[in-house]
Amino acid sequence: MKVSTLLGERFKKAPGDCTIDSHAFMVRGGYIKSVGTGVFSLYQPAKRITKKIENILREEMDRIDGQEVMFPVVMPGSLWQESGRFDSIGSELLRFKDRNGMDMVLGMTHEEAAVQLARDAAGSYTKYPFMIYQIQTKFRDEPRSRGGLIRTREFTMKDAYSFHTSQEDLERYYKIAYRSYERIFTRCGIPQVVAVKSDSGMMGGRVSHEFMLLTDIGEDTIVICPDCGYRSNSEAADSIVHNEPTEIRPLEEVHTPNYKTIEEVCGFLHTNPVNSCKAVLYQRNADDSLVIVFLRGDLEVNETKLRNHIKAEVHAAVVTDNMGICPGFIGPKGLPSNITVVYDESLKTMNSFVAGANKVDYHYVGMNIARDLGEVEFVSVAKAVEGGICPVCGKHSITIKRGIEVGNIFQLGTKYTESMNMQYLDSDNTLKYPIMGCYGIGVGRMMASICEVSHDKFGPIWPITIAPWQVHLCALRTDNEEVRKVADELYAALQRAGVEVIFDDRSISAGVMFSDADLLGVPLRVVVSPRTLERGAVEFSARDKSFSEDLKPEEVVENAKRKIAEMTAALTPED
Repeated sequence: MKVSTLLGERFKKAPGDCTIDSHAFMVRGGYIKSVGTGVFSLYQPAKRITKKIENILREEMDRIDGQEVMFPVVMPGSLWQESGRFDSIGSELLRFKDRNGMDMVLGMTHEEAAVQLARDAAGSYTKYPFMIYQIQTKFRDEPRSRGGLIRTREFTMKDAYSFHTSQEDLERYYKIAYRSYERIFTRCGIPQVVAVKSDSGMMGGRVSHEFMLLTDIGEDTIVICPDCGYRSNSEAADSIVHNEPTEIRPLEEVHTPNYKTIEEVCGFLHTNPVNSCKAVLYQRNADDSLVIVFLRGDLEVNETKLRNHIKAEVHAAVVTDNMGICPGFIGPKGLPSNITVVYDESLKTMNSFVAGANKVDYHYVGMNIARDLGEVEFVSVAKAVEGGICPVCGKHSITIKRGIEVGNIFQLGTKYTESMNMQYLDSDNTLKYPIMGCYGIGVGRMMASICEVSHDKFGPIWPITIAPWQVHLCALRTDNEEVRKVADELYAALQRAGVEVIFDDRSISAGVMFSDADLLGVPLRVVVSPRTLERGAVEFSARDKSFSEDLKPEEVVENAKRKIAEMTAALTPED
């Protein structure tokens, strides 16, 4: 490929809406162009990268006995009505009607299509286990598109679905897929990806993991114990805190005029927020019924855990006069019976604390739940905090990190096969429901995430395994006959040797040429110029500046092939 014919421009500055490095570099470098909110077209450099990522995905899925299939992007709504998700998923699922008035959806995931494809073809236990996968376009009407390809509405994804006759066999294969994902991320140049326990959300199932690339720009919060290796997405992480033992005091109503927030009340009463109880109000989406969560005053509610506990979607409450509550002074004693009340485990060992008295301008001090309320159920609905207690090793070692989710795997169980009536005849002549697992990786997000952690201030530094080209040949002063001759010969020789090479053959300044080369991020660079030829050499260097040396022109091909092999081997996991 010659840069003079490459479609797409490279720019010194990115548009103002590029808030993270990968988005800025991919716009500046001529990789992507916005079509609309969360929808992008890809220029050739990005397409070459995603094709290589897809090839790695195919190789690794085939390696674990996957069968590549293709599901439709547009599906009849009736398929999703079978599973129950047509109505249960919110506006992220794009629904529409065709010309015949039939409900249709754009696929944001393909569990339903996988079951529909397999259920008539796998009617006997002898067909199991098997795994099918695709690499396909999906659409999610995402309300928070951000970061270029990090979070989009239209995206390409590898999604795989395995079918089993026992939970034991699913668990066996789940471990194989887990290891396959580790291989994929290593081969793509991000071996630092970590797997964390996660919440399965709308996918269903009991066991799930997300694969996280740790970076400060990540939108996911990761809970990590560096001492024992515990890792979890904050949505699924246990929150364990220690309460210092305090003396049990009598319950006393205290006047707290116009002091409503935890900070105001604790300041007025000269106590610490860890000795107080916070009330957080929600309403169920379905009927606006009130849900009040009580937790220690310094903690925050983990809304995912709350939704899972009450088995309902919720939103922040809009308080009205007819609710029977006293905003700013809400406490657990004396609430109306029609309110759902949730007690976080952080309150379980608190002997004496401050709480609202459900009376304007009054709070209680000395509240003790066992004495003042009787027996209640405590559940974990708080967010994990820095310095919290690790649920595995029990140390005060919890740290909070940020990360980008680059893949996920789920043990789905029979959620979809039962709802869609997929059965097989087992060896004992009884009909049973297959047990499913699913395994996803976003291709565009993977590319952007790699760029996010593999760049310098000048542009991306692509790993050799996914780089758009392997060698960037720069010819300075193409009006110089000898420069042009040597560069043309090297271009031809590298192509004959099977090296992927992009040749900058333009008559431009060295500064512009090198700036564009940095934005394209090709791992190896060969520079031909009058100055190098005076030394009888060309300059051979790495984009990451790990080496730079002079080579005779006839030495370039072999040295390039050797370096490519070495760099590829460094990203090849052991079997």
